[in-house]
Amino acid sequence: MASNRQSNPSQREKAARIRHLMETEGDAIYAHASASNLRRTQTYAETDGIEALRTETRAIKEDAIERLPSLLETVREAVEENGGTVYLADDAADANAYIAEVVENATGGDGDGTDATGASDTPSVVKSKSMTTEEIDLNDALEREEIDVTETDLGEWVIQLADDTPSHIVGPAMHVSREEIADLLREEFDTDDPFDTPEALTRFARDKLGERIREADVGITGANFIAADTGTITLITNEGNARKTAVTPDTHVAVAGVEKIIPSIRDVEPFVDLIAKSATGQPISQYVTMLSPPTDSPTIDFDRPDEPIAGGGDRTDGESSDQTVGDDGGASDSDRDFHLVLLDNGRMEMREDDQLRETLYCIRCGACSNSCENFQSVGGHGFGGETYSGGIATGWEAGVHGQDAAAEFNDLCTGCTRCVDACPVKIDIPWINTVVRDRVNRDEASEPYDFLVDGLTPDAESGGIDLGKRFFGNIGTAAKLASATAPVSNWLSQADPVRAGLERTLGIDRRRDLPTFQRESLVDWFERRGGPETSRRRAQRANESGAGAALDREAVLYPDVYTNYVDTDRGKAAVRTLEALGIPVRVPALPESGRAPLSQGMVATADRQASELYAAVAEDLDAGRDLVVVEPSDLAAFKREYERLLPDRSAGRLAENSYEICEYVYGLLENGADAGVLRTGSGDDPVAYHSHCQQRTLDLEAPTTALLEQCGYAPRTTNAECCGMAGSFGYKQEYYELSMDVGDRLAGEVDGAERVLASGTSCGDQLETLLERSVPHPIELLAPR
Repeated sequence: MASNRQSNPSQREKAARIRHLMETEGDAIYAHASASNLRRTQTYAETDGIEALRTETRAIKEDAIERLPSLLETVREAVEENGGTVYLADDAADANAYIAEVVENATGGDGDGTDATGASDTPSVVKSKSMTTEEIDLNDALEREEIDVTETDLGEWVIQLADDTPSHIVGPAMHVSREEIADLLREEFDTDDPFDTPEALTRFARDKLGERIREADVGITGANFIAADTGTITLITNEGNARKTAVTPDTHVAVAGVEKIIPSIRDVEPFVDLIAKSATGQPISQYVTMLSPPTDSPTIDFDRPDEPIAGGGDRTDGESSDQTVGDDGGASDSDRDFHLVLLDNGRMEMREDDQLRETLYCIRCGACSNSCENFQSVGGHGFGGETYSGGIATGWEAGVHGQDAAAEFNDLCTGCTRCVDACPVKIDIPWINTVVRDRVNRDEASEPYDFLVDGLTPDAESGGIDLGKRFFGNIGTAAKLASATAPVSNWLSQADPVRAGLERTLGIDRRRDLPTFQRESLVDWFERRGGPETSRRRAQRANESGAGAALDREAVLYPDVYTNYVDTDRGKAAVRTLEALGIPVRVPALPESGRAPLSQGMVATADRQASELYAAVAEDLDAGRDLVVVEPSDLAAFKREYERLLPDRSAGRLAENSYEICEYVYGLLENGADAGVLRTGSGDDPVAYHSHCQQRTLDLEAPTTALLEQCGYAPRTTNAECCGMAGSFGYKQEYYELSMDVGDRLAGEVDGAERVLASGTSCGDQLETLLERSVPHPIELLAPR
């Protein structure tokens, strides 16, 4: 009880909410999201030229957003020439007011609830799924005007009946099980239908929604894409409800953000090709509808179902038909009305924001959500804001609702970068999350003790940052101090009063094992061992014996914080391995990479550290030395984030000359080094290997598995996207249980393996906790004794 009283209430509340979502929605979310992600991965792999396709769609979006002001005028001219109306809405209130007015005009504007016969004449609207209308709360706005609104997408309809909110951009009812949907429909419609199959549910929904569509006064859709040159809108669904909603009522309103505009009808094809592959793993969606409304086809008179809808001339009852054949031979209807409502709501400001601009490239496929292990556990009700969910939600929420709307869930993005590989237009979603996190940090109110913290910490941040974030952003300083005072620091860190204090002040969950710091750092060990000269002699002996690759190369092993102060064994193994293969090594004391502050949204600190690191290794790069990295997250910083933090030439130089340790060793073997000097297996020795998520996104899992195979092992790689630890994430009190939930899925894959390896710091720590046994880095298995 004392521990609960001492914990931060907001952290306890967030932890409780996450726990509730995992218990009530997690299983359903995981089943759907992980299956969609697997199908996407398979479909991407089976699609020839997928990278070229992704590059093409991104280029189109970049061009469209760059030319957006002129494209707005182009699309206005095209729609008006077709006979429709374009309205550019400044914000949600503006859009809602305009749409309500359109509905009122379409129904005569004088409905009082009943007609002359006593029947209801309440204006009725049917809608297809549209996240943009969710963004502006259109349903609530129309209902306040006494307009009846019915969602026609099955998932959205379920959400509407349940008075719930969407949990996914594409699958709004992803969190609801089939049994729960069946119970809801039986209660809502007072029926005894068992709804024991998905087909029974969809048949019932089709019949009910078909009635509403036939009776509706106005149909409202979104628009996946809008071709500026022709005014053509594209609707992509798997249910067919959107096209019915668009063409059955006399009046059609399409609501879309201005970012949905693309230059021409020719540009639509690659997006149609990619969106289904990205969203659900389908080769193509079941319904692709392209309209240049108002459409030529007449509306259907359901009172005369047998009459041809394009048959002009006299009716058999003596009345003339409103449905006539146009001058070009096609059907036309004078009552057709179309309105394209284009929503700004902060988007034009996002366009001017260099850091949020990429958000506008989003095509709303939800692939970033499906690929995210944290999302798979909690869904959009945890990993999402007022409207949008998943990785890209931070950019959208910050842009359209304000960055405070993103603050609550932003930390659920751990920067693993899996979503970048999933995104059809290659949006750097983790960077957007990092930038917004940095802005939220800077908006925090200063505390009275900030002046003291600022004086004691080496970071470049202003006051007001959460103490826990500031601690983890400066973990290098803390680790250096803990190593210098080990073993006393290790003993103190396990004491109950200390753990209680860490939980209370820094939010470090007391259930999480803390690292054991080494008294002798890797850098100190290397110097005590003889430094570069000793390493050069060892490498020379290996080359003279024929074991080395006899290459004129030298490696600088980067001593990341964990390898330098905690798991020094993997660093020593890397040194011994490189020397045995003929490569002399240096292990200098180098600055931190900036990965730790980036994870906390401390961009200024990361920027400074990146500059300091480049300056420290510039001479080595000039001398032609290779920078070899043990921790994949640091390599990812060098190859990705440094593009944002350093001048182009500097970032390119560092990226080009940096290597992951197993990738580097595999390259040595491929260039003639003798694998026999390493510890090898019999040829079929099984090992379970979990590759760090950022190692995978750098396409470096394959060199490690190839290396293990070449050394006589039979590696089996894991399917899990993430270990759940994700650096500091798994230490934080509010996320500990989520971290363990994600980790359990990974542990379940490797639990029966005799030997388990992991390439990342976090991965190894998490697996060691869950499996209760040692999980070494692959280089520790291979290094000569």
